[in-house]
Amino acid sequence: MCARICTVRDVCVIGLGLIGGSVLRASVAAGRTCWGVSDSRSDVDAAVADGYDATADLASALDRAAADDALVVLAVPLTAVDDVLRAVASHAPNCLLTDVTSVKAPVRDAVARLAPRTRYAGGHPMAGTAESGWKAATATLFDGATWVVCAEEAVGDDEPGTDLTAWREAAALAFDAGARVVALPALAHDGTVARTSHLPHLLAAVLANVAGSGGPLAAALAAGSLRDGTRVAGTRPELVRAMTEGNRGALLPVLDEALGLLGAARGSLASTGGLAAMIDAGHEAHATLERQQGAPRTPITLDLRAPDALEGLLSLGERGGWFTALDGDVLTGEVA
Repeated sequence: MCARICTVRDVCVIGLGLIGGSVLRASVAAGRTCWGVSDSRSDVDAAVADGYDATADLASALDRAAADDALVVLAVPLTAVDDVLRAVASHAPNCLLTDVTSVKAPVRDAVARLAPRTRYAGGHPMAGTAESGWKAATATLFDGATWVVCAEEAVGDDEPGTDLTAWREAAALAFDAGARVVALPALAHDGTVARTSHLPHLLAAVLANVAGSGGPLAAALAAGSLRDGTRVAGTRPELVRAMTEGNRGALLPVLDEALGLLGAARGSLASTGGLAAMIDAGHEAHATLERQQGAPRTPITLDLRAPDALEGLLSLGERGGWFTALDGDVLTGEVA
């Protein structure tokens, strides 16, 4: 489990589903003052019944965030981000802002367009289940998980780069939740999760459709391989649509790559009857991923007060380095 830190920054979580609800639960468990808001009356009522501070009044929740200089966390589907950002711009225009949306470039661009005065660092905890809603949320969902906190380099005078105060606060939230933090630009994040998350969701949907067409006999014979391959097909369809359609630009070339491999496998099976090339390559790729995940790692430190701190964050992130703790302004972690 990653090291936790104590902070005094209050947290306002907008959205109380699986991820937002877990952020609220984990932040309270870490000793923060937190409140949540949702347009789902059932999630609000359930959160209140469990002893949490929750409301359906977005304006009042944001007014409180502005008054307390709280960290505002967007935990709503991508399709709802624009409307929520308009409310943020109206009620807490200068707030510290992060999010837990699974696609980062569209949210980054929406913040710049709709709430440009906020101090923003995007986030994405790589954790979840096929369940949804407040009742599925847990304070331990993020224990040991990787949580991307986005960092962008300055581009001329018009794009000054990520505010390191905002990055620090978003990272502190992740550490409090038990996660380790990787710093990445939004586009690098989106390209990677297209491969590791969004394509698997599409393939799970395809597998479920193919198996489902087999009727009762297929259900009777289904075993672990089908359960493993289709688990995420049980995720709420609107959430899957939001993440895959929202990451269209990065997902299309990855989908083409997968279709090319499937097409090659079909051609080989039809012409020679053999699938050795595809299956052997997949086995080796799986073994390589396992080796990379288990490779020895070297301790690292980074001082956020250093003039080149932003460059250091991005350099380590691109190498797969992660941070596990924050002491004042000094990050510690590991890199392969």
